[in-house]
Amino acid sequence: MKRLAAIAATVGAVAFMGIAVAGSSHREAPGITKTPKLDGTDFYAFRSFEAGRADYVTFLANYLPLQDVYGGPNFFTMDPDAVYEIHVDNTGDAKEDLTFQFRFQNTYKGLTVPAGGQNVEVPLINIGPIGPTAADTGALNVLETYAVSVIHGPRRTGSASDVTNAATGSAVFRKPVDRIGDKSLSSYASYANDHIYDINIPGCTMPGRMFVGQRREGFVVNLGEVFDLINTNPIGAINGEPNVLADKNVTTLALEVPTKCLIAGNNPIIGAWTTASEVKNDEGEGGGLGRLRGNGQYTQVSRLGMPLVNEVVIGVRDKDKFNASEPKDDAAFGTYVTNPTLPVLINALFGVPPPAAPRNDLVQVFLTGLPNLNRPANVQASEMLRLNTSIAPVAPLAQNALGALGGDAAGFPNGRRPGDDVVDIALRVVEGALLPGHPALVDQLTDGAQIHATIGYDPDGTISFNPAFRLFRDSFPYLQTPLSGSPDPEHP
Repeated sequence: MKRLAAIAATVGAVAFMGIAVAGSSHREAPGITKTPKLDGTDFYAFRSFEAGRADYVTFLANYLPLQDVYGGPNFFTMDPDAVYEIHVDNTGDAKEDLTFQFRFQNTYKGLTVPAGGQNVEVPLINIGPIGPTAADTGALNVLETYAVSVIHGPRRTGSASDVTNAATGSAVFRKPVDRIGDKSLSSYASYANDHIYDINIPGCTMPGRMFVGQRREGFVVNLGEVFDLINTNPIGAINGEPNVLADKNVTTLALEVPTKCLIAGNNPIIGAWTTASEVKNDEGEGGGLGRLRGNGQYTQVSRLGMPLVNEVVIGVRDKDKFNASEPKDDAAFGTYVTNPTLPVLINALFGVPPPAAPRNDLVQVFLTGLPNLNRPANVQASEMLRLNTSIAPVAPLAQNALGALGGDAAGFPNGRRPGDDVVDIALRVVEGALLPGHPALVDQLTDGAQIHATIGYDPDGTISFNPAFRLFRDSFPYLQTPLSGSPDPEHP
């Protein structure tokens, strides 16, 4: 009983100090709280498990967290004075070899209505129904569009070319308006799906796919009780607690790229991460869709690859520094990984001896990849999400939510799929699940909130097997249609 209590206390401390962790970077550093539009929340990279798409890799970069479904009238547009990027290292040298750069622009149409004999601009984002196709925007007052460049080589000085619509040749894409409500958008799923584009990627002979828009939040965690001094049971049922984020939406940048366009030579392992940077051009103005490489002033404020790192590894005063850094410079943060402070704090609070330092197991998870799983040859230690593209994808019904820890090598930390339970995996790894001789109860640690590609939550956070409430779908872009704010908030 004493050991059981000690391990439960240990888990409590882990969760209390950083459980918002695993998924991501929801307000993880002081500086990012000032620019929520640039707050990267979750990053996924996995071999596509949609039927017939096994030769592709999907990247999902989520931004702008904790979106309330009724959060109008301006809702959740992206920042036109910023660039959002997905970087790929295919040589293991901690430097990007490919970058997909997203730039946004908002066009205000100035729609008016007659009021007392004058045409006066309206204060709302729309004055009538929108959809069901992407072109049905006559009543929409603010049009959001975006352009994407693929950059070969360094992100700021490499060779850049436009990604184009495979059907039209255009380099400008429409982003669907957020889900205002059912009177404004009577068929949001169809409307949003009409914004999934087949794309031509420069340097790639096969087309890819792209979607940018609002999705239902796919991160699952029992935040409420965790922050109430762990008012839960860390060794209880894996499905015994609610998902308090079940009523939130998020904005997703989704790319599906042919695998052969991402790898270099015979090396099947890639590393990837996402960043967001504020941009000023030479005149001090933001750039929108204009290409700002070369003469722009970039200030990176968000960085996300592997979950957990900035939340429970990096020291408080270095969190903003980490968000502004690049993987090639991660030696500056190495001590935080090899000699982590969190287990020491847990020991001081609860008398549970920490695993011995240096923590080479955490170095492998966060900085190099695991041998015989996702470690590239001649790797330079650096933090990013690594994916072995030679490992076949697993169909949703067969996926193990614990990923590689549960015997499913196609899952986290070999990349990350939407249905991987990174909270439970992270809890177990931090307490030594990869070390020989660890206490058996470490393998049962959980925040109680279950995550799996075939299970969903109703908007109250209760597990639901109703397919209308699934958080994930089996096809691109994998995250589900966002919840609606009207007529009854949060319905599917």
